[in-house]
This record gives sequence, structure tokens and C-alpha cells, in this order.
Amino acid sequence: MIANALGGTPLRVNGASWAGRKVRLRGIGRADHRTLIGFDRDSAGSHDGYRHWAVHRSDAPDAFAIETRHGGILVGSMCVQTDPVSGWFSYGIGIGARHRRCGYAGDAVTTLLTVMFGQYGYRKCEVSILGGNFASLSLHGGLGFREEGRPRDTELVRGGIKYPVLMGITAAEFDAYPFPSPVRPWRGRHWRTRRRGRHWRTIP
Repeated sequence: MIANALGGTPLRVNGASWAGRKVRLRGIGRADHRTLIGFDRDSAGSHDGYRHWAVHRSDAPDAFAIETRHGGILVGSMCVQTDPVSGWFSYGIGIGARHRRCGYAGDAVTTLLTVMFGQYGYRKCEVSILGGNFASLSLHGGLGFREEGRPRDTELVRGGIKYPVLMGITAAEFDAYPFPSPVRPWRGRHWRTRRRGRHWRTIP
């Protein structure tokens, strides 16, 4: 449940308005527990800072499952934090290892921004990303986020340094950002052209 930044009644996920081109955001149910735990197990060696099961276990009212529109496959989760008074919100997102590089994260973020800015009236989104998470930094940069700072606080992680990178985007910047329009947006990493049979030919 997310509070309306304009002072209205808190709103809930309401179907079509939370659906993007590839994924849909919905509430997390009991049937999702095992899959979320599996996502965390598969990414146990990474240090992206996001844990699916920890987010759900906290009973956060604004924790959402990310599922594909075609097939309803659970591919990740997202947790949103809001400040209706200032019109600010933030989020954490994670995609299961076996479902990455399919465009699901970018579509989920774009869907969330569209709803939060357009429907709820929020004015700015800020996220904190670990400096070593190059995939997430690249993803958000490609969506129009701008780097706003790197706090001095650091933490040693297995001999390396973990530091946060703050990135943000305003409603006006999101609205004006020139998003690419792929010719075939449904193509994922497993997409390939249909094989032509030996008797295939063009019709003159």
C-alpha cells in the first residue's frame, strides 16, 4: 500500500496500471516464499545488497513480486519506501539469477516510475546502489537517473571496499527522457528467428 503524495487515500496495486511491457507488479503471497528463498540462495556469493526473502519477511506493505505478463512466472521482487510529505520515494529491486538479462528489471523500474510519478503525484525518486554493482549502475543510468553523490561512509567486504552511489531522477526528467522504442520489445536473451524449412520461399 502506497500513500498518495497529493494527500489522498492510500492506494493499492490495482491490476493493469501496474503492468509494463514484460512484467507486472503484484503483492507477495505465501506461494512465493520458496521461490524468493531460492533467488537468495542462487545469489549468495554476490554483494548487491538486496535480499528477496529479507524484504518479504519484514512484512513491508509496499513489497511487490515481479512476474512476467506472459506465463505469470515470478522473476524477482521490489520494495518501495515513500515520503508523501516531501513527494520523495525510493526502492530496492532484485531479479533471480536465472531471469537476468531479459529486460525485466528495467521494465519493472519503468513501470514503478510511471505509476508513482503519473498516478500518485510523487516528484522525485532516489536510489542507493553499491559502487561495485556495475549492472545496476548501468541500468539506472540508461533509465535517466543521474549520479548525485558518493557518501564517504565505506565498509570493507572481503578485502574490497563497499560504498553507496546515490542516483536520482525527477518526475520532469523522467517525462522528458528519450526512451528507446525497440522494434520488437518482446525479444529476450533466448529470442531467435524462426527457422525456415527447406521448402520455404518468398511469394513473388
